[in-house]
Amino acid sequence: MGISQKFKEWVAPIDEDEILEVEDGEAPTISEYEEPKAKVVNRVPTDTKMVLFEPRSFDEAEEVAKRLKENRAAVVNLHKLQRDYAQRTIDFLTGVIFALDGSIQKIGHNVILCAPRTIGVHGNITLEGNEEE
Repeated sequence: MGISQKFKEWVAPIDEDEILEVEDGEAPTISEYEEPKAKVVNRVPTDTKMVLFEPRSFDEAEEVAKRLKENRAAVVNLHKLQRDYAQRTIDFLTGVIFALDGSIQKIGHNVILCAPRTIGVHGNITLEGNEEE
């Protein structure tokens, strides 16, 4: 069992009550969220400082974390994720940012900016409804 699998089980443990018994010959049902996606290898040029992401599953959050570890900033648009999976993604990326001593901020509705310590971010975005008059 790899470290990433142990982390996933620590973040979202499976209750024994949730485990379904499967009869012989019957395939377990897998939700669209859990269904493995084809791995697309994205080669990012070495001079890139910021990468844009629009994840369609929680698994793609790992790709964002890899780019952050490579000292690249990431803008993550969470519009294509269901609300609970978007929240899990934000929680995961918050942990990654904490470990890298970086910064994370909301720059739009369901859009966040994640930056490692080596990338300076100056200024703030004021979202509608948050303005003080």
